[in-house]
Amino acid sequence: MNDISFISESVLLGFALAMDAFCVSVSNSLANPEMKASKMNLIAFSFGCFQFLMPLLGWFLVTTLLGLYNVFATCLPWVSLSVLWYLGVNMIIEGRVKKKSEAEVSKEIIISFGVLMIQSLATSVDALSAGLTFTSFSISQVLISCCIIGLITYALCMVALKIGKTVGVKLSKWAATIGGSILIIIGAWNFLG
Repeated sequence: MNDISFISESVLLGFALAMDAFCVSVSNSLANPEMKASKMNLIAFSFGCFQFLMPLLGWFLVTTLLGLYNVFATCLPWVSLSVLWYLGVNMIIEGRVKKKSEAEVSKEIIISFGVLMIQSLATSVDALSAGLTFTSFSISQVLISCCIIGLITYALCMVALKIGKTVGVKLSKWAATIGGSILIIIGAWNFLG
């Protein structure tokens, strides 16, 4: 594989793998349209890091511990589905229960560090699987591809957070319901796909 096709494939893979994180980022900022820039950076960085690490882990598992991966591979879709549905339902309930002014609702839906880590893990399960296809790559190619995937994810998540924040101000009454529904749909899509 030549360098141009390797980079092109890594970029396309990065865009494909970032779509779940993109949608969850939109969901997060819809639910919190007053999100500060530092929080937006933390969210995008977290998704980017997980999208960098998970293909690397997948490559490591398939090249060294294939038997171990096969043991828990069948559980991954269930874990992703459960986590995203749990987060989505909680977001919807939180938005529905707190019948206050639009500004108060958007301030109260907070993405904690723990929730962010769970979201990052749940949206990067497909990246783990992508790492399984890197068996013919050298370690330097794996690292380059993972860096490309992580950077693209970070950039797309920043765009998604800005989109969600802009739309969230206009839809703040329904933002939690829309955001939670997006998480539920992503969970089902990952599970069925």
